[in-house]
Amino acid sequence: MGDLEIRPATTDDVPAIVAMLADDPLGTQRESPDDLTPYLTAMERLRADPNQHLVVAVRGERVVGTLQLTIVPGLSRRGATRSVVEGVRIHADERGSGLGSLMMEWAIDTSRREGCHLVQLTSDNTRTDAHRFYERLGFTASHVGFKLTL
Repeated sequence: MGDLEIRPATTDDVPAIVAMLADDPLGTQRESPDDLTPYLTAMERLRADPNQHLVVAVRGERVVGTLQLTIVPGLSRRGATRSVVEGVRIHADERGSGLGSLMMEWAIDTSRREGCHLVQLTSDNTRTDAHRFYERLGFTASHVGFKLTL
Protein backbone atom coordinates (compact mmCIF):
# COMPACT_ATOMS: atom_id res chain seq x y z
CA MET A 1 0.00 0.00 0.00
CA GLY A 2 3.07 2.23 -0.26
CA ASP A 3 1.65 4.20 -3.18
CA LEU A 4 -1.47 5.11 -1.21
CA GLU A 5 -2.21 8.57 0.16
CA ILE A 6 -5.07 9.48 2.51
CA ARG A 7 -5.75 13.20 2.17
CA PRO A 8 -8.54 15.75 2.57
CA ALA A 9 -11.06 15.54 -0.24
CA THR A 10 -11.31 18.40 -2.71
CA THR A 11 -14.12 19.56 -4.94
CA ASP A 12 -12.42 17.74 -7.82
CA ASP A 13 -12.86 14.46 -5.90
CA VAL A 14 -16.65 14.81 -5.59
CA PRO A 15 -17.55 12.85 -8.77
CA ALA A 16 -15.41 9.88 -7.69
CA ILE A 17 -16.79 10.00 -4.14
CA VAL A 18 -20.39 10.09 -5.36
CA ALA A 19 -19.71 7.22 -7.78
CA MET A 20 -18.48 5.09 -4.84
CA LEU A 21 -21.47 6.10 -2.69
CA ALA A 22 -23.80 5.02 -5.50
CA ASP A 23 -22.02 1.73 -6.21
CA ASP A 24 -24.09 -0.67 -4.11
CA PRO A 25 -27.75 -1.70 -3.77
CA LEU A 26 -28.50 0.91 -1.08
CA GLY A 27 -26.53 3.68 -2.77
CA THR A 28 -28.27 3.27 -6.10
CA GLN A 29 -31.52 4.16 -4.33
CA ARG A 30 -30.12 7.15 -2.41
CA GLU A 31 -27.49 8.76 -4.61
CA SER A 32 -27.72 10.68 -7.87
CA PRO A 33 -24.34 10.90 -9.66
CA ASP A 34 -25.98 12.61 -12.64
CA ASP A 35 -26.54 15.83 -10.66
CA LEU A 36 -23.57 16.84 -8.50
CA THR A 37 -25.10 20.15 -7.41
CA PRO A 38 -26.29 19.01 -3.95
CA TYR A 39 -22.98 17.23 -3.32
CA LEU A 40 -20.96 20.32 -4.22
CA THR A 41 -23.14 22.41 -1.88
CA ALA A 42 -22.57 19.87 0.88
CA MET A 43 -18.82 19.92 0.18
CA GLU A 44 -18.74 23.67 0.84
CA ARG A 45 -20.52 23.16 4.18
CA LEU A 46 -18.07 20.41 5.12
CA ARG A 47 -15.05 22.55 4.21
CA ALA A 48 -16.36 25.41 6.38
CA ASP A 49 -16.68 23.20 9.49
CA PRO A 50 -13.40 22.37 11.26
CA ASN A 51 -15.01 19.35 12.93
CA GLN A 52 -15.59 17.65 9.58
CA HIS A 53 -12.90 15.56 7.92
CA LEU A 54 -13.92 14.23 4.52
CA VAL A 55 -10.97 12.26 3.19
CA VAL A 56 -10.12 10.19 0.16
CA ALA A 57 -7.63 7.41 -0.35
CA VAL A 58 -5.73 7.97 -3.57
CA ARG A 59 -3.56 5.49 -5.42
CA GLY A 60 -1.64 7.26 -8.15
CA GLU A 61 -4.16 9.76 -9.47
CA ARG A 62 -7.20 7.57 -8.76
CA VAL A 63 -9.60 7.96 -5.81
CA VAL A 64 -10.08 4.44 -4.40
CA GLY A 65 -11.72 5.10 -1.02
CA THR A 66 -13.46 7.70 1.11
CA LEU A 67 -14.85 8.32 4.56
CA GLN A 68 -16.15 11.21 6.64
CA LEU A 69 -15.00 11.69 10.23
CA THR A 70 -16.96 14.11 12.41
CA ILE A 71 -15.66 15.31 15.77
CA VAL A 72 -18.49 15.82 18.26
CA PRO A 73 -17.88 17.59 21.58
CA GLY A 74 -20.39 16.67 24.25
CA LEU A 75 -21.41 16.73 27.89
CA SER A 76 -22.14 13.03 28.39
CA ARG A 77 -19.39 10.67 29.53
CA ARG A 78 -17.95 13.46 31.67
CA GLY A 79 -17.69 15.93 28.81
CA ALA A 80 -16.11 13.47 26.40
CA THR A 81 -15.49 14.26 22.77
CA ARG A 82 -16.42 11.47 20.37
CA SER A 83 -16.04 10.94 16.68
CA VAL A 84 -18.52 9.58 14.17
CA VAL A 85 -17.41 7.72 11.05
CA GLU A 86 -19.78 7.97 8.07
CA GLY A 87 -19.83 7.18 4.38
CA VAL A 88 -17.05 4.60 4.34
CA ARG A 89 -16.65 3.38 0.78
CA ILE A 90 -13.95 1.43 -1.00
CA HIS A 91 -13.82 1.23 -4.79
CA ALA A 92 -15.14 -2.15 -5.98
CA ASP A 93 -11.81 -3.33 -7.38
CA GLU A 94 -9.98 -2.45 -4.13
CA ARG A 95 -12.28 -4.32 -1.73
CA GLY A 96 -10.51 -7.02 0.25
CA SER A 97 -7.10 -5.39 -0.25
CA GLY A 98 -6.76 -4.03 3.30
CA LEU A 99 -7.57 -0.48 2.22
CA GLY A 100 -10.67 -0.31 4.43
CA SER A 101 -8.59 -1.26 7.46
CA LEU A 102 -6.02 1.41 6.64
CA MET A 103 -8.71 4.05 6.28
CA MET A 104 -10.32 3.06 9.58
CA GLU A 105 -6.89 3.13 11.25
CA TRP A 106 -6.54 6.68 9.93
CA ALA A 107 -9.95 7.58 11.40
CA ILE A 108 -9.11 6.04 14.79
CA ASP A 109 -5.67 7.67 14.94
CA THR A 110 -7.13 11.05 13.96
CA SER A 111 -9.84 10.64 16.61
CA ARG A 112 -7.15 10.04 19.24
CA ARG A 113 -5.20 13.13 18.11
CA GLU A 114 -8.43 15.15 18.33
CA GLY A 115 -8.87 14.03 21.96
CA CYS A 116 -11.83 11.73 21.34
CA HIS A 117 -12.71 9.13 23.94
CA LEU A 118 -14.99 7.11 21.65
CA VAL A 119 -15.33 6.33 17.94
CA GLN A 120 -18.81 5.40 16.79
CA LEU A 121 -20.48 4.52 13.53
CA THR A 122 -23.70 3.10 12.18
CA SER A 123 -24.10 0.53 9.46
CA ASP A 124 -27.28 -0.47 7.67
CA ASN A 125 -28.78 -3.74 8.93
CA THR A 126 -28.31 -5.32 5.49
CA ARG A 127 -24.54 -4.73 5.36
CA THR A 128 -23.53 -7.94 7.14
CA ASP A 129 -20.06 -8.02 5.52
CA ALA A 130 -19.43 -4.50 6.85
CA HIS A 131 -20.56 -5.58 10.32
CA ARG A 132 -17.99 -8.40 10.35
CA PHE A 133 -15.33 -5.95 9.12
CA TYR A 134 -16.03 -3.47 11.95
CA GLU A 135 -16.11 -6.24 14.54
CA ARG A 136 -12.68 -7.46 13.34
CA LEU A 137 -11.43 -3.91 14.00
CA GLY A 138 -12.69 -4.08 17.60
CA PHE A 139 -16.02 -2.27 17.26
CA THR A 140 -18.98 -3.74 19.14
CA ALA A 141 -22.64 -3.61 18.16
CA SER A 142 -23.62 -2.09 21.50
CA HIS A 143 -26.60 0.08 20.54
CA VAL A 144 -29.70 0.11 18.40
CA GLY A 145 -29.84 3.05 15.98
CA PHE A 146 -32.93 4.97 14.97
CA LYS A 147 -33.53 7.35 12.07
CA LEU A 148 -36.33 9.70 11.15
CA THR A 149 -36.44 10.81 7.53
CA LEU A 150 -37.41 14.48 7.19
